Amino acid sequence: MSTAAQPVPIEPPPDHHRPFGSDTFGVQAERFARFFGTPTFIVTQTGIVVVWIVLNGLAITNAIAWDKYPFILLNLAFSLQAAYAAPLILLAQTRQADRDKIRDAAFQAHREAEAKRVADYETAESRVLVQDKALAEQHTRMLEQNTELTRQVAKLTSELHSVICERREG
Repeated sequence: MSTAAQPVPIEPPPDHHRPFGSDTFGVQAERFARFFGTPTFIVTQTGIVVVWIVLNGLAITNAIAWDKYPFILLNLAFSLQAAYAAPLILLAQTRQADRDKIRDAAFQAHREAEAKRVADYETAESRVLVQDKALAEQHTRMLEQNTELTRQVAKLTSELHSVICERREG
């Protein structure tokens, strides 16, 4: 029989970057949501819209123009983009909110631990000050006793000296 303690399984730390786990869909949703707000996306989309309007607006024949004014197909493309962009952005925001919640909880725990540490330090410091005061008072009493004893020794020495000197003379 072995008396050694069984090893305790260590749980991996929580994944703060992916609160829903490492699911590919959520990660890709965050990437798309980040991309929708970049200057690259805005400039590229603006360029595509300008080319679309120029090609369809200035088209001389119907064979070249696939979406004449009022650009219904372009409107449909924007609607489709918005229909997919909104849920992806909301998913990314939810994941970020979960990360923020984890970070805030860790920060709050740290703040509480720091407050407890400071309170414990102040309590210990107060205890040390009380002990120092008691030691100082004890030291003062001992010094007074020492002074009194020194006086008594001086008095006794003087009396003894007087008695010894009287005996020698007499």
